[in-house]
Amino acid sequence: MHSVTLNAVHDHTIHPPDAGANQASQPISRQALHLAVMDRLRKMITEGLLPPGAHLNERALCEQLGVSRTPLREALKMLAVERLIDLLPNRGARVVTLSASDIADAFELLSGLEALAGELACERITQAEVDEIQELHSAMDACYANGDLSGYFDCNQRIHDRINAAARNPALTQMYQSVNQRLQALRFRSNLHAGKWERAIDEHVQMLQALHRRDGAALGRLLRGHLMAKCAAVLANVRVAA
Repeated sequence: MHSVTLNAVHDHTIHPPDAGANQASQPISRQALHLAVMDRLRKMITEGLLPPGAHLNERALCEQLGVSRTPLREALKMLAVERLIDLLPNRGARVVTLSASDIADAFELLSGLEALAGELACERITQAEVDEIQELHSAMDACYANGDLSGYFDCNQRIHDRINAAARNPALTQMYQSVNQRLQALRFRSNLHAGKWERAIDEHVQMLQALHRRDGAALGRLLRGHLMAKCAAVLANVRVAA
């Protein structure tokens, strides 16, 4: 895995997930085992513990997660449907690697979906939902202050999910989730640069203000701009890695 140099801003030190302390090293309970395995693998892909192009060793993953091969293989099939991994005939599975054009196309689509969700959410959201998003924003801000990138990213995604849910459009939500899953790992790594992370926090403050005002046009513009800025950051990282 490539090493990453992290720059601190305003004394915020970023702490990427530690593979040794990560939840991935903890055994999974037996209930809904293949779903739990899928969630764990998805998180490992998102946080870079399973980087793009990595071959997935079934025996090693079974030992790491404390499961047999049956639930692992069921989880891999589901992740293949989500297009997070490729299942290769007679060669096992590997994490998908997206090209620059794949990334640009997906972010362009996702930015439009998020903008539409923001516009609709401002028309349909309840005050209780706004209050919940405000609480998530406060928790996200605390994670940022503590350099907790994993916690920050979880709160961040829950905020975007709540806005999407408030749009009250299941077809929109289904497409949003499908596209967003493919970009999660790239979105996560784009925050490893402290300056970009700080800018993302500022953008979220503006989004929250627009949501409180129920200004759908403003929130739509902010969400679209936020996603396209994220796309530029991701593509810059891809060019550096290449």
